[in-house]
Amino acid sequence: MITIVSGRNGRPVLRANRDPDADLDTDLDTDPDTDPGGLLAALAGLATTAPASLDDRVFARWATTPGRLGEMFVAFTADGAQFVRPAAGMDGGADGFADAYRARFARPLRPAGRLPAGIGPSLRGRSGRRPPLDLSAVSEFERDVLLATRRIPPGQVRPYGWVAREAGHPAAVRAVGTVLAGNPLPLLVPCHRVVRADGTLGGYMFGPGRKAELLRAEHADLDELAALARAGVHYLASDTTGIVCFPSCRDARRITPAHRHGFATLDEARLAGYRPCRTCRPAAA
Repeated sequence: MITIVSGRNGRPVLRANRDPDADLDTDLDTDPDTDPGGLLAALAGLATTAPASLDDRVFARWATTPGRLGEMFVAFTADGAQFVRPAAGMDGGADGFADAYRARFARPLRPAGRLPAGIGPSLRGRSGRRPPLDLSAVSEFERDVLLATRRIPPGQVRPYGWVAREAGHPAAVRAVGTVLAGNPLPLLVPCHRVVRADGTLGGYMFGPGRKAELLRAEHADLDELAALARAGVHYLASDTTGIVCFPSCRDARRITPAHRHGFATLDEARLAGYRPCRTCRPAAA
């Protein structure tokens, strides 16, 4: 608190009084004889009320919502969803989620009454406008990987190499796997739609069983994909359209058996006269 008191020679002096509950009880005097530059008075004049946005800059918010993996904890900022984890298996419940968030993002959490629009429906697997994501705390490479993965449509799968290429880092296949293993936004960034180059499903942060469950719920024909993988077929081409696709592509699903041809590699399909699909993009444009 700033008060005016009588200083030397009766001159008025500004005094910055400390909080009476503080550990130190020495007052800071702005008497010109002891503070000739008026520094303390100048500092006192800078005092202002904290902006309303300060709370949002310090704290992120969290809430729960039903999702395809059960009850979900969701942390979000003014820019979008930032961290998602299933409540099941989260040691410590909400406190454990807050600890995990703070360890990763170095920010505390406060509860929110509700989630921003779009997050809940997306976590439940409903179609519609995708909610914004806050990827400001990840590296540029991680951001590229997460955004490339987000472009994989429901019910379709892509190999890790496709994600690496679409992210602009075609040689970083192993690093892509590392990023997706720690995906901060599962379901919102559908890492369950990324599979191994040999066509098998591969691992998933919540277990391969959950990965298969999520894909089947999106109407992916995992039995057919597995049969093709065992036969060494990783691309399907149509002799009526002249295009070659990933087997789960929506265009590949339209190919009738009489006009469908399988290939182990994209180069084989190209040598046979087929051009890469523009929908699933098995090759760079």
